[in-house]
Amino acid sequence: MMKPHGGTLVKRVDFSDGTIEEAEELQKKEISLDKYRDLANIAHGLFSPLEGYMTETDFEAVLKEGRLDSDIPWTVPIVMDSDKEEASLLKEGDRIALTHKGESAGILDIEDIYDYDKVDYAKSVFGTDSMEHPGVQNVFSKGDYLLGGKITLLRDPPTKFPNYRLWPEDTRVLFRENGWKKVVGFQTRNTPHIGHEYVQKAALTLVDGLLINPLIGKKKKGDFRDDVIIKSYEALFDEYYPKGTATMSIIETEMRYAGPKEAIFHSIMRKNLGCTHFIVGRDHAGVGNFYGPFDAHRIFTEYPDLGIEPVFFRSFYYCKKCRSVVNDKICPHGEEYRINFSGTAIRKLLMEGKRPPEDMMRPEVADAILSFENPLVD
Repeated sequence: MMKPHGGTLVKRVDFSDGTIEEAEELQKKEISLDKYRDLANIAHGLFSPLEGYMTETDFEAVLKEGRLDSDIPWTVPIVMDSDKEEASLLKEGDRIALTHKGESAGILDIEDIYDYDKVDYAKSVFGTDSMEHPGVQNVFSKGDYLLGGKITLLRDPPTKFPNYRLWPEDTRVLFRENGWKKVVGFQTRNTPHIGHEYVQKAALTLVDGLLINPLIGKKKKGDFRDDVIIKSYEALFDEYYPKGTATMSIIETEMRYAGPKEAIFHSIMRKNLGCTHFIVGRDHAGVGNFYGPFDAHRIFTEYPDLGIEPVFFRSFYYCKKCRSVVNDKICPHGEEYRINFSGTAIRKLLMEGKRPPEDMMRPEVADAILSFENPLVD
């Protein structure tokens, strides 16, 4: 079984009544659902080796080196922000309760309170400080101070998909019970078209099992809704995957749209789930024209010690002459034979209430999407 990132699977959970009662007496900080989800992701080891929110030393190391201060690969800051007024009332050594909708969610033991440069943050993680980038917008919406320190989770956050929420300790048991020694993970924030299925099944031929791992959480306008993604994959699994070769679980965290840096972050999470391989597609975690189509492939050369094997896929399309889904490495035919899997074109047809052609999307998947009045994020 793949070792967790950093060597040890973090577990910082205490659901005992006594600890919850203790939290009720502490100074409180209200957090959003997205922050609550990442609190749980830390506590259950999905973000191993992190045991809490980054202190200034780790934060600066991630921005400058793409690694934690311990030299372990890490590319996306995991932080708890605070405004100036709130930060002025706190000090190192304080213990505060993190609450969501007034209910205790966790405890933060503050080790560090520090300010930071939002432009540096944005440029390091996203490669730009343009406010047209949704990740940059998110950075500039944060408070001017960051609180670092270890956390304790008191309650799991609510979820709409309890059957698919599997923490790293759960997926590792599942893989072991299935006899899967080599597992490839597939990150998605989209409903599946034929091209996605091609990539997944091509990767599956190399390993014992496939983990379809949709990212559930805040997304930009025009992305598919979480429930639509889940239902569409259920339709694909029911009709087109042999039993015992693939499974699905969710990761509940927000999309950062950080392109190459997020590709490394996504790999780390799947490593912690127990995957040995991770599929990295064209423009992985990209948005707009901020990244080149294969920037997310090239960054892996900087991380030979990442500990999970990337599986790279270039452009793929349906070739009318080959009569199959292919890529430019195995198909010699020209553009006139190619049908590209355009997400924009597929969305347009679906929003018009039409099924995309069967060489673009399985009819069962299209019907699952069309069962929703509005399948996209408003």
